[in-house]
Amino acid sequence: MFFYALTGLINAVTSTVLGLFVFLNDFKSKINQGFVLFCTSVAVWSYGYYFWQIADNADDALFYSRVLMGGAIFISVSYLHFVLAFLGRLPAQRKLLIFSYAIFIIFFLFNFTPLFVKEVVPELSFEFWPKPGIVFHPFLILWLAYVIYCTIMLLLEYKNMDAIKKSQTKYILTGITIGFIGGSTNYLLWYGIPVLPIGNILVALYVIFTAYAITKHHLFDIKVILTEILVGSIGLVLFVQAWMSVDVGMKILNWIVFILFVIFGYYLIKATIQEIKRREQIEKMDKELRKTYKELKKLDVAKSEFISIASHQLRTPLTAIKGYVSLIKDKAYGEFPSKMKKSLNNIYSSVERLIKLVNDLLSISRIEAGKIKVEPEEFFLEELIADILEELRNLSKARNLYLKWERRKAPLSKVFMDRAKMRQVILNIIDNAIKYTQRGGVTINYKQENRLCRIEIKDTGEGMTRAEISNLFKTFSRGIAGQRTWTEGAGLGLYIAKKFTEMHNGKIWVKSAGKEKGSTFYIELPIKYEEKS
Repeated sequence: MFFYALTGLINAVTSTVLGLFVFLNDFKSKINQGFVLFCTSVAVWSYGYYFWQIADNADDALFYSRVLMGGAIFISVSYLHFVLAFLGRLPAQRKLLIFSYAIFIIFFLFNFTPLFVKEVVPELSFEFWPKPGIVFHPFLILWLAYVIYCTIMLLLEYKNMDAIKKSQTKYILTGITIGFIGGSTNYLLWYGIPVLPIGNILVALYVIFTAYAITKHHLFDIKVILTEILVGSIGLVLFVQAWMSVDVGMKILNWIVFILFVIFGYYLIKATIQEIKRREQIEKMDKELRKTYKELKKLDVAKSEFISIASHQLRTPLTAIKGYVSLIKDKAYGEFPSKMKKSLNNIYSSVERLIKLVNDLLSISRIEAGKIKVEPEEFFLEELIADILEELRNLSKARNLYLKWERRKAPLSKVFMDRAKMRQVILNIIDNAIKYTQRGGVTINYKQENRLCRIEIKDTGEGMTRAEISNLFKTFSRGIAGQRTWTEGAGLGLYIAKKFTEMHNGKIWVKSAGKEKGSTFYIELPIKYEEKS
């Protein structure tokens, strides 16, 4: 019987020590209060278990078996107390907790009567084993029900916890569950089931797992009290040693060591407190940042959806306006006064700009939502560039600029990419180069080598600084020269061009020697588009 007595003593001491540490750390904490009550219940049960096992007569064995049941009665309800506090449900479920304590107090009142523990009789190798009274049966059912209810609560809340609380819950839940299973093996013999309570030693595992949660996952913030206990214990030994020294030289040396240790200990405790405060601040900031990120993500999705819906709604009436203005200009509705011609041209140009802006906004919303896909086809990129230059020829002439293409005599290979998207990329870059150049012109160069094709678009415009270049491919971002020379731009074209190029596994960049020295845009793409796996 010594083994079973020893298991009870181990459980009692570990529960007492852990409960005392948590109590000294911060008993005002609701979580700490619940856990201390739980440790106290386990400790009372375990001390009673120890004395019951070493009892040498039936009267003592019956008394201590009732003492141990006095602790066991409150184990499940104090576990409920701790779990509600740990999950932050204590205020909302206070009535449930009060009702539960009331029920188990009633069982406790029956505990020291034959209605709860009837008698002690020989069972297997035990000389005095308790037998249940009539009130014990509903108690045991309710006791198990509370344990299962608390465990289910922890499991259901687990997925909604942050990383630290998940780690705490994992170890607490594992330890307490194993402990309850181990402790439950004691009740089989109460009903004559011939199974020895060898699982009783597993009760101490809740202490081991909780201690791990304390040291590794900051449960109860007990690090300060442990540091204080360590410093105080060593300081006490050094003080006694200095006080008891007989030799004068050793006495002085011991007092110096004691004083130095006190100073060192003070700063050690202070550093530990500061470390905990910093950790709490970092954890709080991290939690707030994650919350802010989620909110920003929601706003970003809402913004993209709004832009997409608004663009769709705007494009239809704008296209209709453009069509009617075009019909009026073509005199489909008859002659119109000559003085209206300029106004109609202005309306037509404004509507075209609005349609382009709406299309750009729609493209951005679809890009950010991941709804645009590359639809590659085989074609000559040279022919696409030639078509674009022909389209922009009138714009360059109107601005008295040359538009030169250094086309190679030998034909180059066909490319495999999305024709419509690459047309928009190249058109946008050349169009910008013309609009933002005051004198000179634009030169286009196209070459292929090493399975790559590169388009260079060089202008004699005002050039850009490094700061302008770094922001150039962002949404609603434009260079200073662009804002001054072409005020109608929205700063979306280059962002779309960059995204479309990247969708083809290519890259786009710009170089400029500085102000008044022009700029060169580079578009580099694989000749054959391959979808990334």
